[in-house]
Amino acid sequence: MDAATAGLLPADSARSVLVGRVWDPETGGPRVVTVRGGQLLDLTEEFSTVAELIEHAAPARTVARAAAPVRWSLKDVADSSEHAEPNVPRLLAPIDLQVIKACGITFTESLIERVIEERCRGDFTRASAVRGLVMDALGGSVAVAPGSPEALGVIEVLTAQGMWSQYLEVGLGRYPEVFTKAPVLSSVGHGSAIGIPSFSEWNNPEPELVLIVDSGGRVRGATLGNDVNLRDVEGRSALLLGMAKDNNASCAVGPFIRLLDDDFTLDVLRDEEITLRIAGRDGFRLEGHNSLSRISRTFEELIGATYGVHHQYPDGFALFTGTLFAPTQDRGEDGMGFTHRPGDRVTISSPHLGTLMNTTAPTEELPPWEFGLLAMSTHLARLGPARTHTEADPCPREEPVSHGADDQ
Repeated sequence: MDAATAGLLPADSARSVLVGRVWDPETGGPRVVTVRGGQLLDLTEEFSTVAELIEHAAPARTVARAAAPVRWSLKDVADSSEHAEPNVPRLLAPIDLQVIKACGITFTESLIERVIEERCRGDFTRASAVRGLVMDALGGSVAVAPGSPEALGVIEVLTAQGMWSQYLEVGLGRYPEVFTKAPVLSSVGHGSAIGIPSFSEWNNPEPELVLIVDSGGRVRGATLGNDVNLRDVEGRSALLLGMAKDNNASCAVGPFIRLLDDDFTLDVLRDEEITLRIAGRDGFRLEGHNSLSRISRTFEELIGATYGVHHQYPDGFALFTGTLFAPTQDRGEDGMGFTHRPGDRVTISSPHLGTLMNTTAPTEELPPWEFGLLAMSTHLARLGPARTHTEADPCPREEPVSHGADDQ
């Protein structure tokens, strides 16, 4: 396997079970694939969608044993993905029918930055001065468990300082922020452009761990995501969250879903280090980190707030878990902070999940999103039904998982 392709995959790729999707120009739609030895094997005859695969009782074992045909070279598809070649096979986001959910303010640093955005009312030129005021009011840091008496005390201190914010409730209160990031099938994959709308002057990437959860609330795998954020828009009002988060090509996921197995468990991800690198055409360079060990709420808490008797997802869901990263490095004049420019190469990577790379572009100049649920239904009808599972390889649905007090 060549070095470029190896960098795309997890460091222990020989022991990982990976699934994804490839756009197939011959059939005019996506194919479900797995990776073996630098090749992409086509699983579509057995599983017509990734959502169907995730519902299997033992998805990792089934994929690892699948006698699927080799369809493409991983290197060739990865190369065409990064060069944005439209009429050749390319990597898509590895999710399909799953609802795309996201959690916000799951790290102390992100809480601080949201408060700053709100205090600035979206004006990035005031961010540096307001950041100093907020940190002084907090005594330099907030290291408390959300919902605890100490956390409620911090809210009281900030309120007394005249710095009350609605973000304090989701950052330090009992319930996390959970919102719908993007429509089903709208995410872009590795190599695709990510869109920054022209109406935003202050924005940044958000490198995140994305949990892949089945219809019963069980985590079946994980991947990387970029929860692109328009800081000026959200800073004007939290009610503009949809405008800040959901735009054409504003959600990148990939490169592949790594399925949980005996070696790769949810506990492995609790200490995962996600690295972000930005390389601009102007020579600007920035590096940041998202350390999952510093998340303020457990994965189970976030899933419990998303799924339960109060909300079900019959096709499963992909859950962005939030980010520690909030860039403050100046890109130009002192105190002006960071914002994207067209052509920024954004690389998000982690040891167990590989590398997701995308390049920024003006949203209005990107191709419109056209392959939605109707197109997907037509495509699946053309393919015909996937192979029926045998009795020796069942695909039952298990009993739903309860996540305790937050499973409302």
